[in-house]
Amino acid sequence: MSMKTLALIGFGEAGAIFGEDLAASGVTVYAYDRLQENPGTRAALYDKADQCGVQLCDSFAQAIALAGWVISAVTADEALAVAQAAAVLMRPEQLFIDINSVAPSTKRAAFAAMQSHGIGYIDAAVMAPVPPQRLKTPILLGGAAARLVAEQLGELGMNVRRVADEVGVASAIKMCRSIMIKGLEALTTECLSTARQYQAEREVLASLHQSFPQMGWDDAFPHYLISRVAEHGRRRSEEMKEVAKTSNDVGVAPTMSRAIVTVQRGLVDAMVDADLDYPSIEPFDWLHLVDTLYGSPVTRESLSEEKR
Repeated sequence: MSMKTLALIGFGEAGAIFGEDLAASGVTVYAYDRLQENPGTRAALYDKADQCGVQLCDSFAQAIALAGWVISAVTADEALAVAQAAAVLMRPEQLFIDINSVAPSTKRAAFAAMQSHGIGYIDAAVMAPVPPQRLKTPILLGGAAARLVAEQLGELGMNVRRVADEVGVASAIKMCRSIMIKGLEALTTECLSTARQYQAEREVLASLHQSFPQMGWDDAFPHYLISRVAEHGRRRSEEMKEVAKTSNDVGVAPTMSRAIVTVQRGLVDAMVDADLDYPSIEPFDWLHLVDTLYGSPVTRESLSEEKR
């Protein structure tokens, strides 16, 4: 088992970065993304693939047929369906690597589909945002071939580590971590959006900095946390549904996870209602976004005085 040819199913942010860097390492990389079927996004995808040194395939089936290893990098709500569709098309000598952020039970269902067709399956959990570290982004692996896959991906410069021979452990680690990480993003978004309406944001941030001085509450940290929601809130909300499923599957009430879904999706929905998209508000400033969505407290006070 070796990776000389790779198919990426999903050519979004993570898929494009991995594809570009692996192609630069000498791997022949193919890709397929369902957005190719949309005339409005097709040309941009082909341009991106050309820039990355990746060959876009005409169909899902063609991408599967050309590759030795297949990496699924789609949205959480598509992950299981993609695995089930791929299982029917793949050959026993191929390998399916599932890097999607989904519940262990979802990964196990995908593994069962692969197993029924004699296809190798790897549960992979991407443990940090991909853009800053690219191939060095930490990834945990689980599955019968996890040790071998870790060795081969490591030789290509990837930061991978086997954590289990069973499917589900790696994804459980990622899901539990997401409660904290996506939760902190959601808490910060709600906290500072509210504080701004009372002109209390400076004192709130000063208090947070005093309590947690190493986190950067007095600097760029709040901007970073809220920017992650503004840019990726829809995708993160789908992931948090899988996190809620992770807890629920073992009898733990996913109260916080469900609330995080609402906050992550809620900010993105508010931006859509205001005709805002993330590129239009770069360089990102959380105060500017909150004032645009909810109005600045200074403006509201001026309007109130005029009415008097």
